[in-house]
Amino acid sequence: MSTSRTIDRAIVGGTVITGGQSRIADVLISGESILDVVDSGSIKFDPGVDVVDATGKWIMPGMIDVHVHFREPGFTYKEDIVTCSSAAAAGGVTTGFGMPNLNPVTRTREDLDEVLDLYRSKSIIDWNHNPLPSDVSQVPLLAEAGIAAFKVFMVVDSGRNYPHPSGSGIMDEGHLLRMFQAIEPTGLPFMVHPHNQAIVASIEQEYWAKGDRSPEAYAKTYSANNGVIWDTAIGTLLRMSEATGTKLHLVHMQTIGGIELVKFYKQRGVKVSSEVNHWALFLSTWSDVKRLGPYALSYAVEDHHRVALWEALNDDTIQMIASDHAPHTREDKEVGWADCWACHTGTPGIQEQYPLLIDSARSGKMPLTTVARVVAEGPATEFKLAKKGFLKPGFDADIVIYDPNLPQTITNETRLSKCGWSPYHGREMSGSIAQTILRGKDIFAGGAVTGKPGYGKQARPTL
Repeated sequence: MSTSRTIDRAIVGGTVITGGQSRIADVLISGESILDVVDSGSIKFDPGVDVVDATGKWIMPGMIDVHVHFREPGFTYKEDIVTCSSAAAAGGVTTGFGMPNLNPVTRTREDLDEVLDLYRSKSIIDWNHNPLPSDVSQVPLLAEAGIAAFKVFMVVDSGRNYPHPSGSGIMDEGHLLRMFQAIEPTGLPFMVHPHNQAIVASIEQEYWAKGDRSPEAYAKTYSANNGVIWDTAIGTLLRMSEATGTKLHLVHMQTIGGIELVKFYKQRGVKVSSEVNHWALFLSTWSDVKRLGPYALSYAVEDHHRVALWEALNDDTIQMIASDHAPHTREDKEVGWADCWACHTGTPGIQEQYPLLIDSARSGKMPLTTVARVVAEGPATEFKLAKKGFLKPGFDADIVIYDPNLPQTITNETRLSKCGWSPYHGREMSGSIAQTILRGKDIFAGGAVTGKPGYGKQARPTL
C-alpha cells in the first residue's frame, strides 16, 4: 500500500463485493478517493482515522444511474433536483444523468448551461445531463460542456403533451441519421428511446375505435406482436450506428428480439451498450397492470421477455440497470384509470432499484458480483467515467454499505421523491442500505439523508 497519502476513513470488516470477486476486506479512503483495499485487520489505524465498522455487512460500489428524470426545470411540481437526489442517496445512487425532456427542452448550449448550474447548486449526488441533439449545429457546443451522452426519444405522445414534450421526439429517420453523423466526431454515445410511432398509431386506433382506453389496452398496445414496436426501431438504430461508427446506447430493453438484435450487431463490431429499467425486472407484469393500472406503467413486459432480460444482464449483453426514474403526481396518474393515454406514463424507482436488485440476487437471479457490475462498473466503462464505478485505488470513494440482516418494507411514507408514492408500496425486502458514501463523505446514514444540496459534482467522461 502507498504510504504517501493519509488515511482519513476506513470501512472495515465487511465483505467487499466487486464485479470480479467478493472478500472480507478493509477499504481505505484518503480525501475523496479510495487509497487501497486491503486484507481485513492488516493495518493498525492512527487515532484520527474515522473507522466505520462494517462487520456482517456488504461493501458495494455506489450506483451510477445513467437515466434519471430530475424534472427540473419546468416540472418541479412532480420532482426537483433536491428531492430526486435525496431519494437517490437513500437508494445507494451516487451519480445520476438527467434527461432533456424538461421545459425548456435541453437542446442548445444556453439551455444546457442553465441546467448544469441548477445541478451545481442543488444536487446531493454527482451528476451529468444528456441534452437533445436535434439541432446538429449545437452538437459540438453541447459536447464541450463535458456531457456524458446525447439523448433522443423516437416517440410523440398521443393525447397528451408529457412526458415527451414537443420537440423532444424525433421519428424522421433522415433526421436521426444526421444526428448520428453529427455526434460521431465527439466520441460520445447517442442514447435513444427506441419506438416505432407508425406501428403504435395503427394498433392504438383499434382500441380507441372500441372505446377502450384502459390501462390494459395501453399495455397491450405497447407489447403487441411480441414487441414489434421496439424491435423494428432497435434494428433501425443499430444499422445507423454501424453506418456512422457512432456509439449507440439503447434504453428500455424489454424484448427477446431486441436482445437478439444487439447480440447480432455486436458480433459485427458495432459499438452498442444497453440498459434495462427497474420496472421491466420488478414491475409491469400483467397482474401488476390489473392491480395498479397506470401506477404500474411505463410498459407491460411479458414473462418470457423478463426471463431473457435476466439472462442478458448475466451474460453482459445488457451492461447495466438504470432507473428511468419518472415521478408523476397522483393526479397525473389517476386519470389513467379511465384514459391511460391521457395520463403521464413512467414510475419512480431511484430509491428502490438497488435494494430490489440485491434482494433478487439473494434469491438466485444473479451473483452479487454481477450486481456490482451492472449498477456501477458497466455504466462507468460504457460512459467513460474514469474515476467512477470501481472499488479500486485511485477511484472516487463512492460506496454503499448494505446490511443483509436489516429487513425493510417499502412504503409510500418512506419515499423521498416529491411525488410521494411508490409502485412497490408494501413490498418486503430482506436487507437495507445502511450507508451511502460519495467521494468519501456520507450522504445517507442512520436512515436519513446527510448530504447537502450542492455537494454533487459533474461526472465528466474521459475521452
